[in-house]
Amino acid sequence: MKTPKSLSKIGNKVVNGGGWFTFIRSSISSQIASWIDMGTSFVFFAFVFAALDPFYRSNLSVAVGAVVGGIVNCCINYRFTFHAKGQSVQAVAVKYFMVWVGSLLLNMYGTTGVATLLSKWDWLLSIGFKPDGIFAAARLFASLVVSLAWNFVLQRNFVYRPSNFDKYAITFVNFFIPKHRKQSENH
Repeated sequence: MKTPKSLSKIGNKVVNGGGWFTFIRSSISSQIASWIDMGTSFVFFAFVFAALDPFYRSNLSVAVGAVVGGIVNCCINYRFTFHAKGQSVQAVAVKYFMVWVGSLLLNMYGTTGVATLLSKWDWLLSIGFKPDGIFAAARLFASLVVSLAWNFVLQRNFVYRPSNFDKYAITFVNFFIPKHRKQSENH
């Protein structure tokens, strides 16, 4: 069965097009990574860290999920979203990690800051908002702002594009993971 030419053209635009299509691919990648992050967290919470103290069980499960989700997101973005196949994997990894850490901090402190501000608005409490609802609204707001204004912008314009920073990123990675080891180190 042959695909109609117009449908094939649309499919090609979605997979290879720029502008809004890049944003759509980024959103898809983010959703996939988020689900993998969440699933990994649940598996580690329920099975791997089940014997730990609840505080460590929860935090370690969330951390493992965030790392796995971040790696998945970086890989999907490298190949599918930003088509960065020709870019240095080492440079992309370092730049992605920098943006990922910034995102984590902005989400943490942004959520806390917005929740603190919202909890001081008496009229929100008077219309029935509870602390959990305020947290959820603050978390959603911070997540959307960071996702659009930080993650997407920096990934599109810095992480998956060549820059003058790449040589420093590659040197940094090679310092910790040398490509060529001397024969004397192997003996």
